[in-house]
Amino acid sequence: MDFFETSHVIFTSIQQAITPLIGTDKAGIITGNGADGTPTKYIDKIAEDIALEHIRKENLCHLLISEEAGKVEIGGESGTIFLDPIDGTYNALMNIPFFALSLAYVREGQLIEGFVGNLSNGDIFTAKKGKGSYLNGHPIHVSDISELQASAMSVYGKHFQYDRVIHLIRKIRRFRQFGASALELSYVGAGKIDGFVDLRRTLRATDAAAGILILEEAGGIVSDRDGNPLTLPDEVSIGNCLVGTNAHLHRKVIEYLR
Repeated sequence: MDFFETSHVIFTSIQQAITPLIGTDKAGIITGNGADGTPTKYIDKIAEDIALEHIRKENLCHLLISEEAGKVEIGGESGTIFLDPIDGTYNALMNIPFFALSLAYVREGQLIEGFVGNLSNGDIFTAKKGKGSYLNGHPIHVSDISELQASAMSVYGKHFQYDRVIHLIRKIRRFRQFGASALELSYVGAGKIDGFVDLRRTLRATDAAAGILILEEAGGIVSDRDGNPLTLPDEVSIGNCLVGTNAHLHRKVIEYLR
C-alpha cells in the first residue's frame, strides 16, 4: 500500500481502538515518558503501537519520527515519516471532540504527502506536494478574508505572551484555542478559520508537518513568527513558533506580532 492507503488503514484502526477509551480514567494512565520528554498516556501508546505496526508492515519509510517513540528505523528504502498518533491528547482524555492522527512523509527535506484525520468526527484532510489539498476527497482552499478586523484565528502564546500577541488579539474579530495544531492548520487550509499563530516555541515537526503541507497546498502561507521560512527540527524535544494564514493576511499578522 502507498502512503495514503496505509494512513487510512492506520486511522481506522486507531479510531476503533481508542473510541472506548475516550474520556475514561484508563486512557490517561501514564505508561512512561515519551521522546519529547512529556509523560506518555495509555491512549497515546495504544495509538502509536498501531501506527508503528502498519508502517513497519508496509516498509513505508526509512525512518519514523514519533512524539512518543522518537526515531525508529523502519527499513524502507527512503523517506521519513513524522507521526503524532493523537494530536490533542488532552481533548481525547476529556472527551472534547477535537483530536487527530497526523502523518507526514518527507523526502530529501521536502514535505511530499500529508494526512490529518479527525478521530472524533471522521474528517480526513490530505495533501500531496503540487497536487492540492482535500477534505474527505473534495478540494479545499484557504479563506478570502483580507482584513484582520473580519478574521478568526487560533492564537497561542506561552503564558499568553501578551507582549507579542495582545495587539493581534485586539485587532482580529475572533480568536480561539482548539488544542490540536494539526487539525487547526488543516481547518485554516479549509477556510474554516483564517489563521493559526503559535508563539510558544513548543511546536514540533510531529505536530505540524502534515498540517503545514495541507495549508500550503490549499493556498496558504506558513512562516516563523518573523515571516522567515520555517524550519522544524527532526528532534521531537525541540520546538518552534509558527504563523500560518491565507495569503491576504500573512504580512499583516507578522507586522502586528512585531
